[in-house]
Amino acid sequence: MLDTRPLERAMLAAFAELTTGPVADLGCGPGHLTAHLHSLGLEVHGLDLSPAMIALAREAHPELRFEQGSMTKLDLEDGALGGILAFYSVIHMPPVELPAVFAEFHRVLAPGGHLMLGFYAGDDPEPQEFDHKVTPAYRWAPSTLADLVRQNGFSEVGRLVREPIDGERFLQAQLIARKD
Repeated sequence: MLDTRPLERAMLAAFAELTTGPVADLGCGPGHLTAHLHSLGLEVHGLDLSPAMIALAREAHPELRFEQGSMTKLDLEDGALGGILAFYSVIHMPPVELPAVFAEFHRVLAPGGHLMLGFYAGDDPEPQEFDHKVTPAYRWAPSTLADLVRQNGFSEVGRLVREPIDGERFLQAQLIARKD
């Protein structure tokens, strides 16, 4: 996927350069981004709710650690991580649940740790539900999601919004934030 997405590669490279310490790829799916972050020199492990996705990730990347679990209750000590990648994974959380998820991210990140979100973007200030191939998902106005992240103890570092390509239906966005 990243071969045809130079802007995403650039944001992931910036995240890797900004981040020190262990990284968790939350909602890692089949582990391709976990492996990419590892190739950029990060100490990274993947976590996904789906046992099938964890099995695929372990098969494709046996040199990396993958665990089944939920991003709503991370089995990590306070301040254990230098970074969190949640690339198109928080899109499946109902908007009312996101503050608790971001609070959990804040808990496990070390001071100055970085969070990178990938999400579907929209113009409406309210999150917009849509049918996704896995489960219902939400599009977020980048400024609305950035405000929610800020309300949960993070400062925005940068964001990217790009037009859809290759059959994508919506604008694509990435947001990098730092734990205050």
